Amino acid sequence: MAEKRIILEMGTGNDLYGQDYTKAARRAVQDALHHSSITLFAKLGIDHSEMRVDVTIGVQQPDQVDCDLVAADLPRGRATVRAVLGGLDVHDGADSKHVVATAAVEAWLPDQAANYRLSDR
Repeated sequence: MAEKRIILEMGTGNDLYGQDYTKAARRAVQDALHHSSITLFAKLGIDHSEMRVDVTIGVQQPDQVDCDLVAADLPRGRATVRAVLGGLDVHDGADSKHVVATAAVEAWLPDQAANYRLSDR
C-alpha cells in the first residue's frame, strides 16, 4: 500500500563533555519529538502501529551511534534509524570535543485518501 509522509520534524542535540555520539543523537531525537503532537490518530481512528518512523541522524562519526538504542526511544510506530555524516564536532583543546547531532524524524502512514471524500457543501 502506498504511504504518505505526515510529519517531518528536525531536532538538535549535544554531548558537551562525554564525546558520546549516541547521547547527542538521542537528545536530537527528543528535541524533534518535543516539537510534535500527533492528534490525528485518535481523530481518524488510526492505530499508532500503522505509522512507520524513519530517523536520520547526522554526526561526524556515524559509526559511533547505536541506532538500536536511538530507535528504542521512539514512543510510537515502527522505527528505523540510520546515522549519516553530518552534525558538528567542536574541538576544545587537544583532547576534548563537544559533539553536536542533528535529527530528521519522518512519520509515514498508509495513504488514507480512499477513506475520505470532500463534502458537496
